[in-house]
Amino acid sequence: MYFSKHNIFSAIKDSENFFIVNLLTGNADILSPEDAEKMHLVRKLGIHKDESFINELFEKGYLADELEESKLFRSKYLDFVDTREDDEIQLFLVPNYSCNFACSYCYQDEYAPSKGAMSPKIIDAFFEYIRNEFAGKRKYITVFGGEPLLNSPKQKELISYLIAQANQAKIDVCFVTNGYTLVEYIDILKQGRVREIQITLDGTAAIHNARRFLKDGGGTFDKIIAGVDACLANQLPVNLRMVIDQENIGNLTDLAQFAIDKKWTSNALFKTQIGRNYELHHCQSTQDKLFSRISLYEKLYALTKEHPHILEFYKPAYSVSKFLSEHGNLPDPLFDSCPACKTEWAFDYTGHIYPCTATVGKAEESLGTFYPEVTQAIELVNAWETRDVVSIPECKDCSVQLACGGGCGSVAKNKNGTVCSTDCRPVKELLELGFGAYFNE
Repeated sequence: MYFSKHNIFSAIKDSENFFIVNLLTGNADILSPEDAEKMHLVRKLGIHKDESFINELFEKGYLADELEESKLFRSKYLDFVDTREDDEIQLFLVPNYSCNFACSYCYQDEYAPSKGAMSPKIIDAFFEYIRNEFAGKRKYITVFGGEPLLNSPKQKELISYLIAQANQAKIDVCFVTNGYTLVEYIDILKQGRVREIQITLDGTAAIHNARRFLKDGGGTFDKIIAGVDACLANQLPVNLRMVIDQENIGNLTDLAQFAIDKKWTSNALFKTQIGRNYELHHCQSTQDKLFSRISLYEKLYALTKEHPHILEFYKPAYSVSKFLSEHGNLPDPLFDSCPACKTEWAFDYTGHIYPCTATVGKAEESLGTFYPEVTQAIELVNAWETRDVVSIPECKDCSVQLACGGGCGSVAKNKNGTVCSTDCRPVKELLELGFGAYFNE
């Protein structure tokens, strides 16, 4: 019997209490200071005179037989792999890398211009490829960019054709857009099986316009607001994303109130997410403007404590804390947090195939082509497909592996030179904040 290597045990933020979480057994508990002291002794010595306490730890898997725990790990891992085989696949399609914005933190601005342009013929090849390669799989398409909804007759024709082909194939479509031309596209979008439209808004008018502006310097806030309103009025679901760094995080309180006053947050078709501005391939923001993952959530924790109305607009996940607070149980163990080449693929108008959105457009990341001919770099695909906490050496004895899942494969490759390496997440620290935010009472 030993203290499970999958236990995550720490103090709760702004509390005298502690928590323990074990994703493998699916158990979580809040401990008083007295029980936490017992836990410290058990962790150090493996025994304690309080027999009922020891029995409870054993029943919940916090104390475990190493061989039995290994068997459970293997069983849960095989369940995870089987379940993922049936998961829905997200297929990103990039019709262009051009954009009408000149955002201050764009990571695509140094991409080499690609020759050619999207055409109905390439769209047909894309649908033929996914019909053959993903036959029998649940799937949906996310149209990405650049800016996919550029306001030109040719682009509108292409998007209309793409939507018609998706309708014929009975496939849902999402759009990731800066939102500037949504009003002009509403009638086209209404023709499709649109699952959601992701729109970026970085704050209220002055803050947003200083970060996300047109190439001629013009502001974009008012047209985006009109676009959100138009989507909701036409029953098109909106996923509003705020990209945060040191320059605009203080404006989150005002943006949250703005959305509440607009009655967006009370609309079932409206949801939000926070995106962290970070260095991926290239980023124009200087490092002192960027948050680390944990420093961002520490700031969100402080802001939501001081301005609780933010939680009506956005509720931070703090790893598995939000899930636990909303569902009353833990999610299944996360053996892999990188969807690339498993439940996510990306394609662009040049005919190339990529592992995910973080790699799309980078010539050296291409895995093959769907147009003008079908090709595939099998060894590269295999490297992405086999990446998980079982294959990453550094994950083997990590207590947070089943909440972290190894992180992002693209970030890991950029940082370490190989896909099969870690992009570690500060899970314990996030849980400390999450239990403080959602369980402290």
